[in-house]
Amino acid sequence: MGTVVSLAIREAAATSAATEAAGPAGELAGTPASPASSPAPAALEAAAARALALLHDVDAVFSTWQPESPMSRLRRGELELAAAPPEIAAVLELCRRARVASGGWFDPWRLPGGVDPTGLVKGWAAERALAEVRQAGAAGGLINAGGDVAVFGEPGPGQPWRVGIRDPLAADRLLTVVTLGGHDRAVATSGAYERGPHVLDPTSGEPARGLLAATVVGPDLAFVDALATGLLASGGKALARVAGLRGYSALLVYDDATMRATIGFPSTDALGRQAA
Repeated sequence: MGTVVSLAIREAAATSAATEAAGPAGELAGTPASPASSPAPAALEAAAARALALLHDVDAVFSTWQPESPMSRLRRGELELAAAPPEIAAVLELCRRARVASGGWFDPWRLPGGVDPTGLVKGWAAERALAEVRQAGAAGGLINAGGDVAVFGEPGPGQPWRVGIRDPLAADRLLTVVTLGGHDRAVATSGAYERGPHVLDPTSGEPARGLLAATVVGPDLAFVDALATGLLASGGKALARVAGLRGYSALLVYDDATMRATIGFPSTDALGRQAA
């Protein structure tokens, strides 16, 4: 996937601090959070290693840049779905559900070169990696996969996770900060301000227009990733669809720098925006 991934873990013991890890393309190298923090226990170090291995495995299966990956072979018609690794069918089923939920604006089957689940699989992989840490007994954890973030537990006793959303017009400025916890456990942003107009309008096949960025918050990173992509592809037309999905909320930044959010978007400030 070629994605920079960072992982933060809070141990269950009250005296321990978070262990953070970061590196290119999912290379997780554990480092202490502060000079006074205890090293991560062996169970959490092993979980971080499993998370790294999982991300590498997903990349090997789903990469559309590696010509011999199962996903590339499937797209070229050289591999039948029934003969592909089972996770491909599982991810494509999630893509089908996301296509319905977005009103067709997220549609991996209408992309050049064949079906491409990239807009969902990054979030799906990140959540599976984070599950390795949760199952190891950590009190809290956060994974950031290229700006798509999922969390569980708390960063500290009684503290929520707070995630800054970049202003698409200024790389050194935050647009807002969202609070994650409880039902809201994931946030993803899709925009053209870093990679250019890479998201296509599925109705025309042309680069999407109308939005600078679309951010979605909800319980599942795979779906918030896909819905953010669908919102960007729609130029904002899919906002009412997202507003009607239980547990999901969104914030849009239009080309003219105006903003609009659905009711319940968990921002720490009012932003002067309109509610959908």
